[in-house]
Amino acid sequence: MTALKCNLLALAVLAALAVPARAHDAPATIDPKQLSQMVQVLSSDEFEGRGPATPGEDKTVGYIIGRMQAAGLAPGGDIVDGVRGWTQAVPLGRFQHTGEFDASIAQAGATRKLVQGTDVAVRAAMTGAKRIDIDDAPIVFAGYGTRAPERGWDDFKGQDLRGKLLVVLVNDPDFETGEGAFGGKAMTYYGRWTYKYEEAARQGAAGLLIVHETAPASYGWDTVKNSNTNTMFDVVRDKPGDKHPPLEGWISLEAATALFQAAGLDFAALKKQAQGKDFRPVPVGDATFSAHYDIESEVITSHNVVGRLEGTTRPDETVIYSGHWDHLGVGKADATGDTIFNGAVDNATGIAGLVEIGRLFAQQPRTQRSVVFLAVTAEEKGLLGSEYYASKPVYPLATTVGVINIDALSPHGPARDFSTSGSAKLSLIDEFIAAAGKANLRYSPDGHPEAGYFFRSDHFSFAKRGVPAFSFGSGEDWLDGGAEAGRASGEAYNKNAYHQPADEFDPAWPFTGMAHDLGLLQRFGRDLANDTRWPNWGVDSEFRAARDASSLQRKD
Repeated sequence: MTALKCNLLALAVLAALAVPARAHDAPATIDPKQLSQMVQVLSSDEFEGRGPATPGEDKTVGYIIGRMQAAGLAPGGDIVDGVRGWTQAVPLGRFQHTGEFDASIAQAGATRKLVQGTDVAVRAAMTGAKRIDIDDAPIVFAGYGTRAPERGWDDFKGQDLRGKLLVVLVNDPDFETGEGAFGGKAMTYYGRWTYKYEEAARQGAAGLLIVHETAPASYGWDTVKNSNTNTMFDVVRDKPGDKHPPLEGWISLEAATALFQAAGLDFAALKKQAQGKDFRPVPVGDATFSAHYDIESEVITSHNVVGRLEGTTRPDETVIYSGHWDHLGVGKADATGDTIFNGAVDNATGIAGLVEIGRLFAQQPRTQRSVVFLAVTAEEKGLLGSEYYASKPVYPLATTVGVINIDALSPHGPARDFSTSGSAKLSLIDEFIAAAGKANLRYSPDGHPEAGYFFRSDHFSFAKRGVPAFSFGSGEDWLDGGAEAGRASGEAYNKNAYHQPADEFDPAWPFTGMAHDLGLLQRFGRDLANDTRWPNWGVDSEFRAARDASSLQRKD
């Protein structure tokens, strides 16, 4: 047995001792106190921000296994030596900057250094390169960095951009006006930074920097800095250069504006031009970009945690509850000197909810279909744990009925409503809306579709392969304080705590709203696991074809 497995086993035993040993001794409803206890433990400094492939992972995985075991779940992970275990091994590439980071812009006879974390937030290269050496790459403004033939859109217009540093805007061209070729305010996948990096790689660019603006990005510069200047991870790829240019990152609005002004260009005017189909790439005067830094890379193994309750009559059909256990680990200090990104709301709440839903299932008669409780790794690094599971599923996707994802729930009091990430047309959501309505909980559509939340949580890894999936979101119309109080709380969290060390446990949190909502999610999943229906996407959804094709692999 490896040292990691020994550590995980020991931690699982200790965690099991910390909770009731028999599932039938647990309360028959979701217990706010249990939620509070788990969130407090998972977000404590002892867990070091739950970074993948760190001592924090060992503690986290062991703790979750212990809680699942105590809740009455069975192991649902990889089979090793004929025995099914609690985890699915997830091989990942790990990449981090080493030594001095040196980047600069030469322009109009002068050279200006770019400060990592202030002017730019450049990720450690994920191509496998040990060192980046870019010398005097011409800088080109490439609009929104988008090529969408089906929408008649091409920001590149056939120009040769090989070896150049591209500067692009975040989100879609429709963000400012709310109308156009990309369907209005709701972000498409073309608006996500992941797509823009991929397209830059296809264009053969030396690198790509995305201009940060808080509104179209939906988060502030601190979030960008904290998410992109620490250790990066990626799934192990045969050809990483197909997905990543040599350099990828963000540039602050202030630094970008200064760059354009020095070239005699008006940033606001160029942004307006980029919102039209006739836009063509614009060289940024004589400006060139240089960067030199080392990258340390290695392949590590992280873990998804998988609990399961086998179905009675159709065990090969699976309902999945998912949530990510990871956060950002230990990083640069904030203004208070705190370096641990505790991730209390994001996403210790989801893992606590996952376990408590499992406890309810285990207390009740077994369902006809199997139910899986999937705690995934490396969501914060690009949905990598769920991407790995969806690409190499322990239980076939064709016979996965649906996925209910739980990510960053409100630990406050009850609300009159709930939401989902994005506004996908999906019968699974329609069915839950109807079920919630019977419990006097109304559906509030995603209030910020321009933020692209649909592409930012683990359900997306399943959705793009056709599996009906949605990510549940807590409501903002609070029973105590109304919509004004709920919105103010959400805005304060996004500004002051999201992806920052300040996302810490607060003993004043009641968790009563979360307990109520999780109860609804459990009852809905139980109904789904005792039925024969197969939810599907809307007829005009881009995910419908994959789901329809998988129906040939299912029994009637």
